[in-house]
Amino acid sequence: MTSKINQKMMALAGDQAVAYAAKQSDVDVVAAYPITPQTIIVEQFSEYVANGEVETEFVCTESEHSAMAASLAASVTGARVFTATASAGLALMHEMLFVTSGCRAPVVMAIANRALSAPLNIHGDHSDSMAQRDSGWIQMYAENSQEAYDLIIQAFKIAENTDVLLPVMVGLDGFTLSHTLENVETLPDDAVKQYVGIRKISTVLTHEGKQSPFKLDPKNPMTMGPIALQNYYFEFKRQQEEAMKNALNVIQDVNNNYGTSTGRTYGNGLVDAYYLEDAKVAVICLGSTAGTMKTVVDKLRKQGIKAGLLRIRTFRPFPMEAVRSALKNVKAIAAMDKSMSFGGNGGPVYHEIRHALYDSASKPFIVNYIYGLGGRDTSPAKLSTIYEDLQKILEKQTIEDPIKYLGLRE
Repeated sequence: MTSKINQKMMALAGDQAVAYAAKQSDVDVVAAYPITPQTIIVEQFSEYVANGEVETEFVCTESEHSAMAASLAASVTGARVFTATASAGLALMHEMLFVTSGCRAPVVMAIANRALSAPLNIHGDHSDSMAQRDSGWIQMYAENSQEAYDLIIQAFKIAENTDVLLPVMVGLDGFTLSHTLENVETLPDDAVKQYVGIRKISTVLTHEGKQSPFKLDPKNPMTMGPIALQNYYFEFKRQQEEAMKNALNVIQDVNNNYGTSTGRTYGNGLVDAYYLEDAKVAVICLGSTAGTMKTVVDKLRKQGIKAGLLRIRTFRPFPMEAVRSALKNVKAIAAMDKSMSFGGNGGPVYHEIRHALYDSASKPFIVNYIYGLGGRDTSPAKLSTIYEDLQKILEKQTIEDPIKYLGLRE
């Protein structure tokens, strides 16, 4: 896609938008197991297969662990692979997530983010994907169904880039996005197919000293994920970290190039800033909460309060420099977490933000708000209290309670 193209408006829930994007992305293999609130994604895709709308091998596995094993196997043969899961399904994949990233298999997976048991809860928070944040997968979070659609298409360009070759998780908030109907601008099938292109296979030096395509092929035998003990394991992990660093630039380039044709960009691809140029107080969040928070910021701005918002779009690799740059003028910051790090003194987003700003010259006040666990609703009125608290911190120049639980009965 090199120039602005005509698009079609469709009414799609988040899950449907994800399935439609995967359909258009010329996927070779989909291996999956159903779990609420993700089921609609693979259910919808199975209809595309049954109707002959795609030439995709659809594999119904007996569990999510098997779904990721099948996705990995297909990907390392050179196939373009997509899957989806949520909550306990993602947790069951835990072992295979590390194997997939370690084998440098560019699988794309949608996560309809949902709480983990116990007690049993089927509604949306980020505890499932945050529990996998160190599994070697790129992690990106959508604000709305439009972005979920765009992100799936972009994810294939990111994952399959030969400087990256890492799997990508695309998170969309369970039920809040997965089951909510929205207007989604969709691209023509041929435009998406041209954009994602044919997967390029890197060439590597084999143990026989030959240059061969980096895929499992009987004509050019090689092993992937073999035993690597003390003498080599460390180097493999270091290479994955370099690929994560490369992904920072690739994600930004993909965001910019995609925007040229669609008219849609999401910040710089890593973070999405809202009224941060002159903000004195700011909130940081992921996913659909940002949409609600923008209305709160708009209201506060009309009252003369210099409030701002930073949405983290890419959580892994964590965009350290982009965060520092976006928040360089802010005096008091609240990091919002829709998950908990038990015993960790705050949530994952809070930890990362504190880490990023530890060496910053401005040294802003930073507090943590844990909210929305198990899908608990957080109203605009409740979100407004965060900015009120930040203003009080600036007035008193001290933090009395660094970790708060928003909307919790105590």
